[in-house]
Amino acid sequence: MTRVLPESRLVCEQCGTEFPELTARIDCECGGLFALRHPVPGARGEGLARRFELRKGEDNVVARSGVWRFRELVYPGAGAEVVSHPEGNTALLKRDRVAEWAGVAGLSLKHEGHNPTGSFKDRGMTVGITQARRLGAAAVLCASTGNTAASLAAYAAQAGIPALVMVPAGQVTMGKLAQSLAYGARTLLVRGDFDACMRLAREAASQLGIYLLNSVNPFRIEGQKTIVFELLEQCGWDPPDWIALPAGNLGNTAAFGAALRDAFALGLIRRMPRLAAVQAAGAAPFAAGFRGGFTRRERVQPETVATAIRIGDPASWDRAVRAIRETNGVVTDVPDQDILDAKSAIDTSGVGCEPASAASVAGVRRLVREGTIAPGARVVAVLTGHLLKDPSGGSETTARANQPIEIEPRLTEVERFMARPI
Repeated sequence: MTRVLPESRLVCEQCGTEFPELTARIDCECGGLFALRHPVPGARGEGLARRFELRKGEDNVVARSGVWRFRELVYPGAGAEVVSHPEGNTALLKRDRVAEWAGVAGLSLKHEGHNPTGSFKDRGMTVGITQARRLGAAAVLCASTGNTAASLAAYAAQAGIPALVMVPAGQVTMGKLAQSLAYGARTLLVRGDFDACMRLAREAASQLGIYLLNSVNPFRIEGQKTIVFELLEQCGWDPPDWIALPAGNLGNTAAFGAALRDAFALGLIRRMPRLAAVQAAGAAPFAAGFRGGFTRRERVQPETVATAIRIGDPASWDRAVRAIRETNGVVTDVPDQDILDAKSAIDTSGVGCEPASAASVAGVRRLVREGTIAPGARVVAVLTGHLLKDPSGGSETTARANQPIEIEPRLTEVERFMARPI
């Protein structure tokens, strides 16, 4: 007899209305966003952690995925329809040079740029595209500053589903745009910023029946929760004091809060680490909201070198507010020069990241200097994207940039430059 698994439920976060897991819409009639509620796993605490660990040795693509081996907490009913590269299983790195620059000795870097398409977006997209396949979606769609588009294009190609991406014209690096084009997505350059793309994408999804896969989609959030599950596992389920992350559209902030909520409720951890959401100063509506006690939703006209978080009207605002409040977290912002200096420290440690990723480390440094984070704290800073997503990375504007040097083909020239410090 075939075993029938209990279904997950989509629950409106605004009015509480419930829908079955195979629901094509991504928000409620009342306008509220959905959250996924899963059946309670059959194990808790150490037993559940052991189950996750044992799957690493299984010889199948789903068990090897750093998303799907946590499937009880992600989407337990997905079954054989999972679309996985696989993704996840990203490194937790220690680099003394970066820790010294940030002013906190116990700093680690969780590098999500090691995912298949070079960013954390793959974690959410494997779940989102799996849901699109289960629904029989005719096509999938996203608005993007580049990373979401690259990920959606790759996973849609794997699933054989037509993909449409909308990116702001002239504001997306070629490293990201090239991926969307190579993977075969129909790529639309919209004359406007990301927020204009997002409004258009939501309208197109509603009127044209295309399945939207931005972070307002609850299945995306479920996949992104696994950054935290994996991070906690790498720490032996002994949480760090702080988790710092770049904050743009706030999908990750919301996902991290949901993951910590799940982990604590299931006995995987015994205390909640604090979240530090870091924005670029030129695109910091959430930081402004935090300083005002979240009494109103802020919007700005964004401008920053950190293109992946150049967002002025974040879609996951309410979810992210809950995450900050439940973890006694903070929101801060840092100027572009601090982001580029942090990126230089990360790059020259042999790790490398795109500018938006470095916001997390720049934010840690600011919070240490302000006395919010203690120098002796254990901190994990999440790097969200690979160095080659934005190869120029604003390096021409930072004093520590390492530039190529043209020489004559003579040994004396090599010897002359060997003597100079980089």
